[in-house]
Amino acid sequence: MADGAMIATFLAVIGGASLLAMTARRLHPSDKLPSLEGWALADRSLGPVWTWLLLGGTIFTAYTFAAVPGLAYGNGAVAFFAVPYTVIVCPIAFVLLSRLWTVARRHGYVTVADFVRGRYGSPPLALVVALTGILATMPYLALQLLGIRAVLTAGGVYPRGVAGDLVVVALFAGLAVATYRHGLRAPTVISALKAVAVFVSLTAVCWLVLERLGGPGAVFEGAARRLGGTDVAHSPLLLSPQQQPAYATLALGSALALLMYPHVLTAAFAADSPRTLRKACVALPAWTGLLALFGFLGIAALAAGVQAPRGGAESAVPMLVDQLMPGPLAGLVFGAITVGALVPAAVMSIAAATSFVRNVYVEYVHPTATPKRQVRTAKAVSLTAKVGAVAFVFGLRDQDAINLQLLGGVWILQIFPAVAVGLFTGRLHPRALLAGWGVGMVAGTFMVVREGFSPLVPLGFVPLGSGSLEIYAGLAALLLNLTVAVAGTVALERLGVTRGADLTDLPSRLTVRWRPETGGDRP
Repeated sequence: MADGAMIATFLAVIGGASLLAMTARRLHPSDKLPSLEGWALADRSLGPVWTWLLLGGTIFTAYTFAAVPGLAYGNGAVAFFAVPYTVIVCPIAFVLLSRLWTVARRHGYVTVADFVRGRYGSPPLALVVALTGILATMPYLALQLLGIRAVLTAGGVYPRGVAGDLVVVALFAGLAVATYRHGLRAPTVISALKAVAVFVSLTAVCWLVLERLGGPGAVFEGAARRLGGTDVAHSPLLLSPQQQPAYATLALGSALALLMYPHVLTAAFAADSPRTLRKACVALPAWTGLLALFGFLGIAALAAGVQAPRGGAESAVPMLVDQLMPGPLAGLVFGAITVGALVPAAVMSIAAATSFVRNVYVEYVHPTATPKRQVRTAKAVSLTAKVGAVAFVFGLRDQDAINLQLLGGVWILQIFPAVAVGLFTGRLHPRALLAGWGVGMVAGTFMVVREGFSPLVPLGFVPLGSGSLEIYAGLAALLLNLTVAVAGTVALERLGVTRGADLTDLPSRLTVRWRPETGGDRP
């Protein structure tokens, strides 16, 4: 149960976040007239440190810090797919984000759908890219609330009933006001507190856990026995051959999907140069180390004998913290996780609002909207997105949000051909890309729903031992998507179907040009 010291520390962290949000207007102030680029991208002015803080704070969400250790607590080794997945992200982001930033800055693109519109000259393709991003983002935004509620409930900090709901509303109300006024600058300054709080608290927690449980060897041996094994080598703490394809495809598919989310691209577009983005991507593995430690805490919760409620494995680590940590440190951990939800939630709402305004409102409703009106509309949509997330959490079961987020990962992966492939070649026909997107969306949704909202689907035709191999549904749907896009392009070119004009200055085919001064290719 929460004591006075825990609550005081928790409130101090939340209060610090609120005070920082009030100073957001001082982050790279500009005397330019209001514009969507200024509000949503902080005038593309963030340096390497701020970009690293914002990208890390956006990618590594509160729900990630709760779900990964929860999965480790319940299933063992398979949970650690999140570690190689976030490592794989770094080199892909190093190449894709810097190249996309260069094109976006040159042509004034604010969203990835703007790039697709310019690259292919296809308004319908740009529209489905924008709508897919919004659709995938909304349940992800709701999960940040669920992460806060699950963690604080397990730690005894979250009041029961209406009082608890009012706490969440108050937290998001402060976030909504700061984001409404200062746009992306608000979550950027809060990300600094998130980094300090999470790095400090997690280091302290892991040190205390290792000291009290007798070191890493004792932790893994105890967890192995709790999972039904005789030792580490004969327990779910190691991957079985049947799990390896699922592990590998989950890691790869999740890495490709992550870079397509609007909130990640919004954080990237706010950098002041491609060089800044590359520096931030090189340093991102520091956040991956945090994620690995959170996964380790899920194993430690097993070893410590924590009894998480049935169906609530994500509560295991908060219960471990509450059980072993002194009050002030526990309050710091819970405060850090709460702030960890506010940063990505703010960026997600900004990204969804920006996509709606640029690619739906201006494109189809009000083409002559002034920059000032665009900003006002984006602010209103951002606020609506937060209110919708709160209503979703209070009105539906937690599992509904989780299921939709699983589908969101599959859905967002289907814009990868139009965006990532389009950065390097314009050969794919926009109508073929539309057809591939449709096939991927339908096939991915069908596979996930058929398996009871599991992201893994059996291959079926490759038996191994007593079971069959499983792979990530999103990656299987992406392969179908690409197959249709390539085959459709060949067919449409033979039929002589025209395509829209390419307004970017990217080459139509993949080219690599050597730069002797850096040893790399041009962005």
